[in-house]
Amino acid sequence: MEKNTLFSLVQQFLVIVGAIIAIAYLAISIFLFFRQRKFIFFPTSNIEKTPEIFNLPYQDIWLKVPAKNNPETIHGWWIPAPTFPPGTNPLNSADLVLLYLHGNAYNMGANVEVMHRYHRMGFNVVSLDYRGYGRSTGDFPSERQIYEDVEIFWDYLINQRGINPGNLVVYGHSLGGAIAIELAMRHPEFAALIVQSSFTSMKEEVKSIAQYKLLPINLILNQPFDSINKVYKLKMPVFFTHGTDDELIPTYMSRKLFELAPEPKELFIVPGAEHNNLSAVAGDEYSCRILAFLEKVLPRQ
Repeated sequence: MEKNTLFSLVQQFLVIVGAIIAIAYLAISIFLFFRQRKFIFFPTSNIEKTPEIFNLPYQDIWLKVPAKNNPETIHGWWIPAPTFPPGTNPLNSADLVLLYLHGNAYNMGANVEVMHRYHRMGFNVVSLDYRGYGRSTGDFPSERQIYEDVEIFWDYLINQRGINPGNLVVYGHSLGGAIAIELAMRHPEFAALIVQSSFTSMKEEVKSIAQYKLLPINLILNQPFDSINKVYKLKMPVFFTHGTDDELIPTYMSRKLFELAPEPKELFIVPGAEHNNLSAVAGDEYSCRILAFLEKVLPRQ
C-alpha cells in the first residue's frame, strides 16, 4: 500500500471517529438538557418515619394547588412546640416557628430526627413535601414548581395560620438551602435563615463532579438554583453550617455563601461531619451555637 494511501485512510478513520465522538457528545448533552431533573431530584413516596417515632404530637396539613386542571395537593406537618416550665424555654418564646425545607432526596420523613432536635430547642416545627415527594401529589419536581409549592405553603402559614413573619425562622438543608434562600429573596420579612450543607449554585455543584466536567454545563443546565447571585441581597440574619467531610457538596461552597452574605451572619464548620450527619456529629454544640446566634439577632419577646 502506498504511503499516501495509508495516510489518507488514517485521516478518514480519524474523521469518522471524531464525528462519532461529536455525535455522542451532542446526544448526551441533549439528553441531559431534557432529562436533567431525573439527575437532580430523587423523590420517594413512602414516608418511613413520622414525628410519632419520637412520640411527638403533630397535625397533617393538606393544601390544594390552585389553577390546576388535575387536583394536586401539598402535604405538610405541624409539630407544636413543647411545653416548658416558666422561664426555661431555650428560645425565650413559645411563638417561634421553624419552617424546615428538606433536600433533593427521599421526603420529609427522612428528616424527622433533625426536626426533633429543633423541636427540643423550643420551636414549633412545620415542614412540607414538594409536589412529587411523599404524599404530595403532582408532577415530577422542578425548580420552578418547588418555588411555587413553598410560596403556597408560605401563604398558608402567614395568611391562614396567622403566623407573624417576624416569628418565623426558615431552615434549609442541601438543596433546601437554595430553596430557603429563594424564599428569603421573596419574603425578607421573616426572622432568620439557617442554611446547612448547601451549594453556591447548581452549575458549580455539577462542575465539581468529575464525570460532568467535560459537558457544556453553562448551555444545558436549566435548573440553576443560583444561590451565589442571591445571597448578597439577603436582608435577615443568616447562620451557615457545613461539615468538613461532606463528599456531596464541598465545604468551600458554604464559605463562599457566608463571605457574600450581609451581616449579621455566622459560619459553623463541623470537623468530621458528612452531608447528612452534621447535627449528630456536632452534638449539643449544634443546638447551642444556633440558640446563641438567634438570641443575639432576634428581638426579645
